[in-house]
Amino acid sequence: MNLQSELNKSSLFSNLELLANQVVEGFISGIHRSPFHGFSAEFAEHKIYNNGESTKHIDWKLFAKTDKLYTKRYEEETNLRCHMILDSSASMYYPQVENINIDSLNKIGFSVLAIAALMNVLKRQRDAVGLSIYADTYNYYAPEKGSERHFQMLLAQLREVGMAKNPPKETNTYTYLHQIAENIKRRSLIFLFTDMFQTEKNDDELFEALRHLKYNKHDVVLFHPMDKNRELFFNFENTAKRFVDVETGEHLDAYADNIKEAYNERITAYLSDIKMKCAQYKIKYVDIDIHRDFSTVLNTFLVERNKFL
Repeated sequence: MNLQSELNKSSLFSNLELLANQVVEGFISGIHRSPFHGFSAEFAEHKIYNNGESTKHIDWKLFAKTDKLYTKRYEEETNLRCHMILDSSASMYYPQVENINIDSLNKIGFSVLAIAALMNVLKRQRDAVGLSIYADTYNYYAPEKGSERHFQMLLAQLREVGMAKNPPKETNTYTYLHQIAENIKRRSLIFLFTDMFQTEKNDDELFEALRHLKYNKHDVVLFHPMDKNRELFFNFENTAKRFVDVETGEHLDAYADNIKEAYNERITAYLSDIKMKCAQYKIKYVDIDIHRDFSTVLNTFLVERNKFL
């Protein structure tokens, strides 16, 4: 049985945990060795001692039996606290996908599966994860915990968001990022998934809300999912079309080629501003093409996790 094929026949979100695990396993296989080992309280395996290594973890009882030096390798155990933030407004459900699966994702689908994959890694390492979801309201908050029950609760919430048929029209990013920042009391690694489209405030105020996430010495990573083919390069058929803002309802009737150059200038300038502000506030900015694989997200996680610890 081809697991990929079977999973794609049904809803992405009903198989969220399986798919998240598949994404992580594929990533680990791709880098040839597991990055998820270290020293802690739970034994994993023995390895041959090499001259020059610390003698702290030599298994002396095994040496007495075999007359060979081995060190104990343990599963990594840390105090990492990670908080996921998800923008669930209408623009995140672009583009419309009739049969959403791992090979055909919109921005919310990519973000939900990416968060589930990150949670899978955190669970393996017994790290604590929390979740905030917002749009026109701050409609979900769960503090950082590491239990299996907590993990399943967060998965259920992600499934619900992914399957939403009528997502909120507005995005009050400014208001709710401030509230989320106040909720996260202890130093954490924060991952924010948003397309940075919002209707409430101007750009400067939005950037100030991002800055607030650095409160309490948090490390912040902004994952910016886009359908780059359309949202960045504006590759549409050059026929008369009505372009509708899914959040405000405003529309423009035009031929794509007539506005493509002006659009590209504006969106490029906006992305440049986002990157500059993130650099200024020491926020890691990661642009994501939802039609690419998840290695960018998982690689970023490993790098930022090592920095955090």
